Amino acid sequence: MVEARPTTLNASRTGTQVLEVGGSWTVFSIRDVSFKMGRKKPARGSAKLVDVTKVERLDTAGAIEILDLAGGGPDTEIKTNDKNHADLFKVVQSNLGKDPAKAIHVNWIAHWLDEVGHSLIHVYRQIADMCEFFGEIIVVFFEACLHPRRFRFNAVVRQMYEVWVKALAIVGVLCFLIGVVIAYQGVQQLRQFGAETFTVEAVGIGMFRELGVLLTAIIVAGRSGSAFTAQIGTMQVNQEVDAMRTIGLNPVEWLVMPRIIALVISMPLLAFWGDMAGLLGGAVACTVYLDFTFVQFFDRLRDTVGAWHFYTGMIKSPVFGFIIAAIGCFEGLQVSGSAESVGALTTRSVVESIFCVIVLDAVFSIVFLLAGV
Repeated sequence: MVEARPTTLNASRTGTQVLEVGGSWTVFSIRDVSFKMGRKKPARGSAKLVDVTKVERLDTAGAIEILDLAGGGPDTEIKTNDKNHADLFKVVQSNLGKDPAKAIHVNWIAHWLDEVGHSLIHVYRQIADMCEFFGEIIVVFFEACLHPRRFRFNAVVRQMYEVWVKALAIVGVLCFLIGVVIAYQGVQQLRQFGAETFTVEAVGIGMFRELGVLLTAIIVAGRSGSAFTAQIGTMQVNQEVDAMRTIGLNPVEWLVMPRIIALVISMPLLAFWGDMAGLLGGAVACTVYLDFTFVQFFDRLRDTVGAWHFYTGMIKSPVFGFIIAAIGCFEGLQVSGSAESVGALTTRSVVESIFCVIVLDAVFSIVFLLAGV
């Protein structure tokens, strides 16, 4: 890096003071200019002409420093043979003395309303796009029903292995522990009224109607729904989805349908597995806290818990599976730009899936209540 040459201040014959500078005047080289110049630094505001013909390198920071040494303003004359240097000084001089732009203070109520409005518009567009996507899925499904060869059964089986078989362990463990927790809390609370034997009904009804299928759906949304979004999103970033469309393949038929069918079939199986694991956990807890045997637990369960409690959970499960798979694939197809978009939309798909599952569970509960089941 070329060091800044010594700065001199000379008076011309007419009495006009001239500031002569040379060398390198950049943001990296002007740092030690004041130290090197020491007491030779000219008085600020004394030069009317700045001679920069010997300046070799110049940037905005250097131009500002030179004008500052000369006390230069818009009327200071700049002498140079380099057009780029002249243009840079012209820009710097034109902005000297201007007040900085004032910060715009937005009323917090207006800002809040603006944010709410943008959020509502985004939600509206998201719902509209999702409904359109659901309609496309239904159309492709019925077209495939008319031509069964369009179903990719190999892909469905492979996806079932991923979303069903590989999820058995985590669903079983978590539902087992939930069954233990329900039984323990039921015993502790019902014992105050001498009704601790009703813990069996609490475990059975709770697992069959709500907790078994709901917990399974949440696990699947976090595990399989996010995987669908990440897989399809990565293909979208790599332009593989665009390549499929170019050669005449429908991404909904080839990527979305196998995943939806696999999860719709797998969810009831996983929910049943979760129910059984939860009942087993409740039975283990009851044998510890109530001195029940396994036979007594399941005999009482059979006598007191009706079959419709089991059916209500099974009815919900394929609907939850469809919603989770559809949202996961929809968000995957929305990915664009970079890998950062994959992560953001994967997170969104999990949140949306869990939200929709809980809302649908509440709707099912109201419907079953009105139907008397």
